[in-house]
Amino acid sequence: MAFQAQAYDLEIHGSNTVGATLAPMLVTGYLEEHGGGQVAARGTGVENEKILRAPVNNRAAEVLVAAHGSSTGFKAMAAGKADIWASSRPVKPQEAEQFRARADLTAPESEHVIAIDGLAILVHPSNPVSKMSIETLGRVFSGQIRNWSELGGPDRPIHLYARDDRSGTWDTFKSLVLGKQFELDSNARRYESNDQLSDDVSRDPSGIGFSGLASVRKSKLLAISEGNAPALHPNQLTVASEDYPLSRRLFMYTPGSDVPPLSAGLIGFALGQQGQALVAESGFISQNPIAVKPEFDESTPESFRRLTSNYHRLTVNFRFSEGRTKLDNKARRDLQRVQQYLNQNGRSADDLLLIGFADTQSHELRAQMISELRALSVRKALQEVNVPDVAYTGYGQYMPVGGSGSPRNGRVEVWIKSR
Repeated sequence: MAFQAQAYDLEIHGSNTVGATLAPMLVTGYLEEHGGGQVAARGTGVENEKILRAPVNNRAAEVLVAAHGSSTGFKAMAAGKADIWASSRPVKPQEAEQFRARADLTAPESEHVIAIDGLAILVHPSNPVSKMSIETLGRVFSGQIRNWSELGGPDRPIHLYARDDRSGTWDTFKSLVLGKQFELDSNARRYESNDQLSDDVSRDPSGIGFSGLASVRKSKLLAISEGNAPALHPNQLTVASEDYPLSRRLFMYTPGSDVPPLSAGLIGFALGQQGQALVAESGFISQNPIAVKPEFDESTPESFRRLTSNYHRLTVNFRFSEGRTKLDNKARRDLQRVQQYLNQNGRSADDLLLIGFADTQSHELRAQMISELRALSVRKALQEVNVPDVAYTGYGQYMPVGGSGSPRNGRVEVWIKSR
């Protein structure tokens, strides 16, 4: 079906990762809540396009979700065809500049993080290899490493299992692992289904593959490291906090805050607790905070174990956009999520502890000061949403979660007293 301008009440264009399942689920949830009627879905005759229809305000509202890739969504919104741009990557500087006359796409009213995505690296349950760096993973999937014996495993050829080119999971892997340095080995077996890939890896002692977190099934999960940081397994905590190296944000962009009510309502629903519950249901990681008792490994300093011994950790990290103390757009929303968590669980600001971290610096004292300033900036921001006088400290450049220079190292963790 050819595109018809203004043919729908709301148009969402862009990422297949977002558009295949998650966006239709969010639209359906929102229309059911605000329309009260049954939501009907149909295709347009074009692959990866879906129309969702439901009664809203005594008339039939139609929403188009066209999932042809992140870049197509920006082009559609720039051309005035899309109300919402769904993207599995942040806006590029040249895109933001091109759009600047209409709106600042990097501003909180335009950029909305709707979910966190994590990639699971899978091997056969009998495989003795338990962890791998991103660099090694790239060399394996590009065919530079061809035998498990090169990695401390048995003398067996490595069999590669990968998602197909249309998959959002493949987009994530290509972006975070292969990058511009590697290309996928042509001998890799390609799959349309995460579940089928995982099942086949679990039956092949020579196999290694990747899938979404919801599809681990009977395969064994590898822990993944970046640089000199310890290897981490993907789980609710490490992915939601974005400490896990193969995690990434999923976005919806709107052209500023002056958007149609249906568009603004959907974004508000997606960012709220009900929308985030649907995010979890779809197989991605919700941003609704939960309290978790982390599993420490042998690299965790004894002083940090003592500091956090009477605490659980919330599945949220505060990260920064510019310099060292300006909170990014996701962090601004997470302030409200922490406040909601305290209210709903009968907790107070006195139960919280903020711990700041810095990337490696030229001097240990400098890193300590930066980490404390980061924690202090989050403390001040929480005060603005009526969470006053939270305890805070800095832990300097210790316990990195990424390689030297990784922006993921500069963070503030949120801990809550155990009950």
